[in-house]
Amino acid sequence: MYFILFISFLILQRLSELYISSRNEKWLLQNGAIQYGQSHYPFMVAMHMLFIISIITEYNLRGGTPISYGFLIAFLLVLSFKFWALSSLGKYWNTKIYRIPGVYPVKKGPYKIFKHPNYMEVVCEIAIIPLVFNLYYTAIIFTLLNAAMLTVRIGVENKVWAQ
Repeated sequence: MYFILFISFLILQRLSELYISSRNEKWLLQNGAIQYGQSHYPFMVAMHMLFIISIITEYNLRGGTPISYGFLIAFLLVLSFKFWALSSLGKYWNTKIYRIPGVYPVKKGPYKIFKHPNYMEVVCEIAIIPLVFNLYYTAIIFTLLNAAMLTVRIGVENKVWAQ
């Protein structure tokens, strides 16, 4: 029961992020934004889809696992940080990399302190979400895959903002 509620919440959260990203993308394009990093984006989407599939698969293969309330609390804390980071970016937040020429990076909220707070949050999410149900294989495999993905993505983003 807890697992179904949790995974349903996670999927709805991800779908709502895609909706917000799509809405923001329209605004960005109307304001002259240029997209970067298109070549790695399909791999990132696939990785995040496989992440959810892996959570479901590992949970079922293990015959269900108990919930870890400590990791659930950690996830909720990470989620609150995510909302802070995304709301600080406002209409500039997107799952893709866009830059409006002449516009500089946002420097409010956690962006005053960290260069890439949203990616810090994603690192924590990928590691913690599977651990809410003690799914160690998914946590380890996708933490490594995410590290490789973020190496590429942050490299592209740093080049874009250095222009």
